[in-house]
Amino acid sequence: MKTNTATCLVLWLLLATIANPGFAQKKTVVKKAPLLTDRQRWLAEMDKMVRPVLRSLAHDSLRLVMPQITSQRVDNKAQRIQVQYLEVLGRVLSGMAPWLQGEGGTAEEVALRNQYRQWTLQGLSNALDSTKNDYMRFDVAAQQLVDASFLAFAFVRAPWLWENLDVTTRNRLVNGFKTTRRYRPGFSNWLLFSAMTEAFFCKYGYEWDPMRVDYALQQLEQWYVGDGMYSDGTHFAFDYYNSYVMQPYLATITGIINGKNGSYKDMTLKIKKRNERYAVIQERLINSDGTFPATGRSIIYRGAAFHHLADMAWRKALPEQLKPAQVRGALTAVLTKTLESPSTYRNGWLTLGLYGSQPDIADVYNNQGSPYLCTALFLPLGLPDSDPFWADAPVKWSSQRIWSGDDFPNDHSVDLR
Repeated sequence: MKTNTATCLVLWLLLATIANPGFAQKKTVVKKAPLLTDRQRWLAEMDKMVRPVLRSLAHDSLRLVMPQITSQRVDNKAQRIQVQYLEVLGRVLSGMAPWLQGEGGTAEEVALRNQYRQWTLQGLSNALDSTKNDYMRFDVAAQQLVDASFLAFAFVRAPWLWENLDVTTRNRLVNGFKTTRRYRPGFSNWLLFSAMTEAFFCKYGYEWDPMRVDYALQQLEQWYVGDGMYSDGTHFAFDYYNSYVMQPYLATITGIINGKNGSYKDMTLKIKKRNERYAVIQERLINSDGTFPATGRSIIYRGAAFHHLADMAWRKALPEQLKPAQVRGALTAVLTKTLESPSTYRNGWLTLGLYGSQPDIADVYNNQGSPYLCTALFLPLGLPDSDPFWADAPVKWSSQRIWSGDDFPNDHSVDLR
């Protein structure tokens, strides 16, 4: 009987194994890639998310490569596409600003920051130059009151950007912001968009309108409903607009104005206590797996649902009961969960959805630029890697402790009127 080569090989392996039991266990050792730190993971996710935006803008090609995607129930498709470029710029820079402002880190992080600083300055120059392909007007629609405000927020958070803009670009930016004064904000969180632009003028020594600021702050005070939260206009909605806009804006605007004339000291103390209470609520909303209640409109902003908690961590304003490391863990879980779906990106661009591409979740005003508000989650990257937020050992966040059976302090509402 003839024995073929394959049979001989099998018999040889069997005999070798019997003679030497360890033979079959000898395998090629493949070295595992080193585990990334939380900060490295955050940096990698931020780079993946914003690179197509800022690199393209720096090369004056954003309009050529950015998809023109809108909600399937869009209210005005042509207009929503027109404004998506300023929308994505303001949102990306607002979230990245603290990191762009920062210094230090590993050699790789320093190099990455320097690259993004270069792209950002060139991109802003292109966006504000009417001779460029990527020129962005501020007077296309009322939506640009919102978009300009987030861009102003970026400059408030990162003075480095302002200090390193050339004079021509500075003047064009200021004129663009002034253009948005023609729009009357809606009787809602939109009042704060006007106020933030005025706060930018105040911070950098331009003539500003105290009335626009005061009206917004006084009206929000009237809309305070309790337990650290505000209604968005005359009716309370259980959504994330306290985090998307209201609480981070209130803290920043009052901080700037108080720094100039101290006119909102009493209100600022109230806002601080409400900020702290809402941060506690936000941290408890994050489940042990990084999921959170998908309620309310604008849910495609993904991790921006925790803009406020990230802002509090970056400003080192967390209440005593929230340890920086537990907030890092909770936000890392949110970051992972909201970006892990294979359909989160399409051709390098964020899709409309909370967990991957979910077109039916989008609202009438959403376009390709809208989901990039989720860069707000990256605010703590403005803290150095030596800060307790990054350097401390992992700590379980509230949901992890509660749902693993740990004893845990009770929670109760707080009267902060």
